[in-house]
Amino acid sequence: MVIATETTSSSHHRRLTFASFLNSDPAADEEEQSHGVDDIINPSSSNKNINKDVHHNYRQRQSNASTTSGESSPNQVLSPWNQTYSPYYTDTTNTPSMSPSPWNQTYSPYYKSPWIYQTRNIDDDTDNGLIGTIVRQDGHVYSLAASGDLLFTGSDSKNIRVWKDLKDHTGFKSTSGLVKAIVITGDNRIFTGHQDGKIRVWRGSKRRTGGYSRIGSLPTLKEFLTKSVNPKNYVEVRRRKNVLKIRHYDAVSCLSLNEELGLLYSGSWDKTLKVWRLSDSKCLESIQAHDDAINTVAAGFDDLLFTGSADGTLKVWKRELQGKGTKHFLVNVLMKQENAVTALAVNITAAVVYCGSSDGTVNFWEGQKYLSHGGTLRGHRLAVLCLAAAGSLVLSGGADKNICVWRRNGDGSHSCLSVLMDHVGPVKCLTAVEDDGEGHREKGDQKWIVYSGSLDKSVKVWRVTESASTVIG
Repeated sequence: MVIATETTSSSHHRRLTFASFLNSDPAADEEEQSHGVDDIINPSSSNKNINKDVHHNYRQRQSNASTTSGESSPNQVLSPWNQTYSPYYTDTTNTPSMSPSPWNQTYSPYYKSPWIYQTRNIDDDTDNGLIGTIVRQDGHVYSLAASGDLLFTGSDSKNIRVWKDLKDHTGFKSTSGLVKAIVITGDNRIFTGHQDGKIRVWRGSKRRTGGYSRIGSLPTLKEFLTKSVNPKNYVEVRRRKNVLKIRHYDAVSCLSLNEELGLLYSGSWDKTLKVWRLSDSKCLESIQAHDDAINTVAAGFDDLLFTGSADGTLKVWKRELQGKGTKHFLVNVLMKQENAVTALAVNITAAVVYCGSSDGTVNFWEGQKYLSHGGTLRGHRLAVLCLAAAGSLVLSGGADKNICVWRRNGDGSHSCLSVLMDHVGPVKCLTAVEDDGEGHREKGDQKWIVYSGSLDKSVKVWRVTESASTVIG
């Protein structure tokens, strides 16, 4: 029997015949296929809905992630910024100095565990930098929220995991829809926004420590049934399709709380903004707010509300009395551009609103009565995907895998204190809580614990300080 052989060169591969395929070495084939393009996400600035497409692009590129050849130096520094090394590298025979990594499951002694926690201290400055990493293996991290010593994370696995002291504490799971947004109220209710257009409500069990159960959804079943019998409560979303206007029919992309007013705001890819009353979970308003998907919403100061969309606009809404009730009215359009608005954060104390865009910039406006443009922060090469305000700091995470830490100075200018660069995937979500470590108050130095979630399936924990020296003016 004659078996056709394969001839190869550096630029040409002949397709294997069926017979030679049966006699081929699967391990060798896998090694050959692992050599591809570098893992990088580079969305075009013309792609407005960056939050919709970034996950698809990342997963597509991830399947073609490159690995280094066997000729690499054993002493090579393993860094996500060294493009000759890939975080998905699996060949350990030529790299005896490689340290155990959650990305190298064939090498790590913990590869059989679905949950991996690793800590890395900063040698030169224990008060600033990376504290630790929580690695998930069942989904990309899309959302997170912190409450006290608990951290809640949401992913495309539909799970909401709860972490305490950076260790797996407990978790709960929805029936459908990846978790795109999480907010927590003062009375320990957790609201989660999902890809399937639903908002689910959860609460911790008083009887069972660490137990959480779903206590409802928005809209409530009672309100849904009551409204559904009246044709006036429906709105046409496309030809011959009507939906109940108190319910989102596309992904719930963002949530924001104003507990002082007792309101929850939800934004969706269905282009609507909905206002919910926390006391009875009733939908007070459904507003056709934008011409394209809403990517971000943020409750602000002076009863203002900010929304950002893939249509490139940043809009300001104000809650005002109307008859016996209240209603939100559009009062200003702060920005209208070609690039999508992807993230918002508000400094309530200083009356500043920050706006991230798919072109990598962060614009900000300030002023208690009249908002005026204060400037533009340029620290990212690719789209800004998330923002978080913490005291005088604002943090921006991007598709370039970086987190920029900015400080607002007394004169209103901003300085870049540091660039956190340990993620190997786009940074999708950020949150920060005060660091209650001993001695911080006495020194008059405010420190923050920052959590960052990424499409590299990890959550990283950082410590940053407001008194750090400036690295970029």
